[in-house]
Amino acid sequence: MPTVFTHAAIPLALWCASDRGRVSTPLLAAGVVAAMLPDADVLAFALHIPYADSFGHRGASHSLLFAALLALLAALLHARLRAGAVQAAAFVGLSALSHPLLDAFTSGGLGVALWWPWSGERLFAPWRPIRVSPFAGQFFSARGLATVFSELRWVWLPLAAAVVGWKLIQRAPATPRTP
Repeated sequence: MPTVFTHAAIPLALWCASDRGRVSTPLLAAGVVAAMLPDADVLAFALHIPYADSFGHRGASHSLLFAALLALLAALLHARLRAGAVQAAAFVGLSALSHPLLDAFTSGGLGVALWWPWSGERLFAPWRPIRVSPFAGQFFSARGLATVFSELRWVWLPLAAAVVGWKLIQRAPATPRTP
């Protein structure tokens, strides 16, 4: 898995790319929580649920169904998120879905159960450049630092470039300038 900080990168990038005020602070917070929430399944280790179990790490909480349920919850709570129902569902749903997709691009683990409950198969992306993050006890180590650099290279810098590019395109004049 990428670090918990990097899972917040997708909703933060969407917020940065949007027009000022388009994504409310409560909606941004909900998106960040939705992007990080699937990793709450690490509690399964404390409950002695095997990693490969449907409710183990990277199991059900890393599925399309889980992201859809969070999107539905956001739609229901849209007024509290200071957004329309569709905007709340889309923002939170995409934020939640970004988590298993980022995990699928990591170099370790068992893959993500993206299609749970229809399939228990664990999936990886065909290209896996992001170093898998060590668990908490080893986070502040050489391996943890290598993970952070990997995430900067493969997640944060491309997202920052995409946001800057998007902002430049949005500010481009609608009509060509005359010489």
